[in-house]
Parts: sequence; structure tokens; C-alpha cells
Amino acid sequence: MPERRYYSIRTGRRPGGVQLDLPTFKRLFLSLYSDLDEEGWFQEAFGFECVDSGMVFGALGRDVRGEVLLALRKDDLWPVRSWIDNYSEDDLFDVIEFLFDYVSFPTKRDYHDWNQCGWHCSEFDPIRGKATYREKINRLLNEYSAGFELSEQGEVLRLGDDGLRPLLAAKLPDGADEANVRNRVDAAVLKFRRHSATSEDRRDALRDLADVLEYLRPEVREVLEEKDEADLFNLANNFGIRHHNAKQKTRYDKAIWYSWSFYYYLATIHASLHLLERKPGSSRS
Repeated sequence: MPERRYYSIRTGRRPGGVQLDLPTFKRLFLSLYSDLDEEGWFQEAFGFECVDSGMVFGALGRDVRGEVLLALRKDDLWPVRSWIDNYSEDDLFDVIEFLFDYVSFPTKRDYHDWNQCGWHCSEFDPIRGKATYREKINRLLNEYSAGFELSEQGEVLRLGDDGLRPLLAAKLPDGADEANVRNRVDAAVLKFRRHSATSEDRRDALRDLADVLEYLRPEVREVLEEKDEADLFNLANNFGIRHHNAKQKTRYDKAIWYSWSFYYYLATIHASLHLLERKPGSSRS
């Protein structure tokens, strides 16, 4: 069933409602993980324990905790049920991403009812497993803190500011230069949205977008007014984004400024490419 918002949430009438802070999020995540685990969604990778056969190892072998340590460079994260109370936000996001890599929907399984042993799974569909896992975990991530999502590549990303989220997922026109525009814009958006992105990471992402505009500048002049084009590069060059000198303005709230500038540049790139595509005689058409 499609996700929908019910009356109190939809109308903003839940001032005393439950907010997904970290403890609440961990509780709901543990419930989701436990359901999937009991249904056998992680048996292909992690194996399972049988009352008759003992431990049946999965693709990661007998030391899953060691594999988690090697992958995440952190100890005391596995098994989830034992350590989740101690998880920081970063720990939890790391585990969510790790589980995405190894989740598989069980397509063939048998229930071993002796002593309520549970499901024994033998065939799996990892593509379906990842897609369904993303759908389920994003119900929680979307509502946690400022809002996050698990991407199709299995990375936890910030959703972005309300009203501007569609811009982050918008596709550039088909005629966009792959190496000098499309790949650089995609990388900048990913860098900006990573949940662990620092202020420096966000400035780098903003600088990358400014560099894309610099590459497009000769063509942008054809579709923007001269003053508008000059203002674009004034923002990047005089506010401590692209260059570093004593004349630059740096006394501003970076969190607000970087966010506003990022969306401004991203929207300008999209608009400019669409305008160039519609220009009569354009090779992009």
C-alpha cells in the first residue's frame, strides 16, 4: 500500500506527537531488523543456527563479527541485538548500509518446527531483497531527525530541504556532457547529501558545481543576461568558495549560505542546460 500521511500529520496538528529521535529510531529499526532476520532475509550471508545441525554458515563464513569489523573498522557492533543500545547515529547508519549489501529475499524455505527452530532458507533473490529493504528502511529514515534516505546504491543520504528535494533527484538533459557536466554534478550532489558531510565537504560540492558552470560559461552567456551571468561567478569567487584571498567575504553563516548557494547553482545548471537545449539550431536538441 502506498505511504500516506494521516490527518494529524497532514494538517500539522500533532504538537505532542512522537518524534523519531535516535532512541525511537533505534527501537523501530531493531523491530524491522528482527522481523527480516526471523524471516530468513540475512541467512544467505550470515547463516543460521539449527537445533539439530548446529551453526550453518553463510557466505561470510564463521566469523561475521570479524567481517563487520573489517568492513566498518569498528568493533562492538555485531550482533545487532547485543549492541544496538550503544550505537551512535553513525554506527546505526553504518550497520544499515552493511545490511543492505547482504540482504536477500528468501525464495525457497522450509519451516523447521522442532523446538520452534524457525525458517531454513536455501534460495534467495538479492535484487528483490535490496529493493524491499530500502522501501522498509526509508519509512523510518525519512522521518528521523531532519530526514534521510537509503539510496539505490545503499548509501544513507540527507533528503534535502523541503520543497527542493525534487531538484536533487532531477535528471539533467540527455545532451549534457557526460564527463565534464553530468558526472561532476552527480558527484557534487552525492558529496553534499552524505549524512556525514562536513562543512568542508559541502563547500567542495559547491565548488564543483561552480566549476561546472565555469565550463559551461561560454554557452551560458548565450542564454543568460550579462548581469545574471556575472552575479553567478561573483558568488563563487568573492565568498570564499572557489578562491582564497584577503578580499573575500567570509563572515557569514556557512551552513545557511552553503545550502542556499548549492541549490542556487544546481538549479542554474539545470535551467541553463534546458535553455541551451531549446535554443534554435542547438546541437543539444
